[in-house]
Amino acid sequence: MSDLPVETLPELLRQRAKEAPDKPFLFFKDQVWTRKELDLASDAIARKLEDLQITTGERAALILPNGPEFIIHFFGILKAGGIAVPVNTALKEEEISFILKDSGASVLLIGSEHKASGNPFKHIPTLKTVLSIPIGEKKSFWLDLGPAFLAKACRRFSGNGSNSPLPDSATLIYTSGTTGFPKGAELTHRNYLFDVEKFVAATQMNESDRFLCFLPLFHVNAQVVTLLSPLYCGGAMVLMDKFSPKEFFETLSAKKATAFSGVPSVYSVLLGIPESANYDLSSLRFCICGAAPMPVEVFERFEKKFNAYILEGYGLSEGTCVSSINPPPPQKRKIGSIGLPLKHQEMKILDANDRQLPRGETGEIAVKGENVMKGYWNNPEATLKTIRNGWLYTGDMGYQDQDGFFFIVGRSKEMIIRGGENIYPKEVEEALYRHPAILEAAVIGLPNERWGEEVAAFVVLKEGQGLSAKDIREFIKDKIADYKIPRRIEIVLALPKTATGKIQKLKLRAEIMSRERLK
Repeated sequence: MSDLPVETLPELLRQRAKEAPDKPFLFFKDQVWTRKELDLASDAIARKLEDLQITTGERAALILPNGPEFIIHFFGILKAGGIAVPVNTALKEEEISFILKDSGASVLLIGSEHKASGNPFKHIPTLKTVLSIPIGEKKSFWLDLGPAFLAKACRRFSGNGSNSPLPDSATLIYTSGTTGFPKGAELTHRNYLFDVEKFVAATQMNESDRFLCFLPLFHVNAQVVTLLSPLYCGGAMVLMDKFSPKEFFETLSAKKATAFSGVPSVYSVLLGIPESANYDLSSLRFCICGAAPMPVEVFERFEKKFNAYILEGYGLSEGTCVSSINPPPPQKRKIGSIGLPLKHQEMKILDANDRQLPRGETGEIAVKGENVMKGYWNNPEATLKTIRNGWLYTGDMGYQDQDGFFFIVGRSKEMIIRGGENIYPKEVEEALYRHPAILEAAVIGLPNERWGEEVAAFVVLKEGQGLSAKDIREFIKDKIADYKIPRRIEIVLALPKTATGKIQKLKLRAEIMSRERLK
């Protein structure tokens, strides 16, 4: 599909609504929303926000679960000239307060199911308005908000463009907070449109695709891959309120979804559901995997079982989601790699002195392109450390092979140094995942008086499986070097994760260290 002549996300929605107003775009439970209905409903939200005198560039925070409510309020904020601040719905009051203060949000749109009694955020000096948003209402509720709202387009955004120019910034995406206080990545409309356009081209998405979304919409992955990309290519999205293996198969089968995006742990879980054989999954043609390296063992087993190819990619919030991805068949791809850079996205491997390394050598991955954030909101010091000469320093360690494909070996902060030897957790985890009884694994470094750090593995077993630390050690001893074998192996019921399902290794390490101190 040719490039659209749009400069903002609201224009993208408006253009699609004009082209085919009655074409279904959003499938959510028993609701079906057309392009025009989403456009009109978000217009109404924008009018409401304008009546609250939201001004250009003001921040409006959303604490909303997956559902049509999130989408129409997200676009409504942008149409009114605001900057959307999607907030993790699992955060506690203190964590939310930090984001509201740091972003300087003047409006908070909070789901009725999340709103506490009273106003726990009245101490935030910039917060002028807190709106409780009803969750689970019928579509007609949002389309009947009032003739005055729906009869005229919002003042700041008309059907042919902006009467009053929108700010170039679209969102503040706060990092997961696995290291200290979260930072708000300031993403522009151009950041989003560039990333969406190049992602659609790289994956060869088309108007017949229906992207199943179960990742939380407050996360940039869900926004770019499963909301904006289907909108851009003329397809549709199938939305789930949360991830549930049983509901996943039911929804995919019933709605004839053609694709989905998930983190490696999701693929591991889906592989362990025998009931998947009871559903017609023939509509599924490809899957996207990101957020963490996928074990090759899981990759191969999933493709064989579900007859759909996986496109493993790479990106981060500071890069608007996607920087590289493997090409779809029949083009060449490499299992275990994060693929090739998107078109017009530059990537390189740097040493500790910011010098580019030759192919095959391991260093820090840096990216450059129009999807790189403006910077961290209200944090110039952190911005200068992360973006230098237009290059985004990711903190991820990897290498580029002779064919140009990139591979990740781990986070620089996760690297374990044992007796002077560098150990990347991913290599140890790959060996662990090859055991048929292991569902999930996380490898971290723990302090050791003799070696500096020691390798520790925390393993979740599949249901009904029994395994000891000795069994695991015996299994991997011929798969990795002796110094990489974990001296400490614990079988656990669950691993700490972010809302998107990414294992939080730093949180795991902190929990273990705290437990050790209490002994």
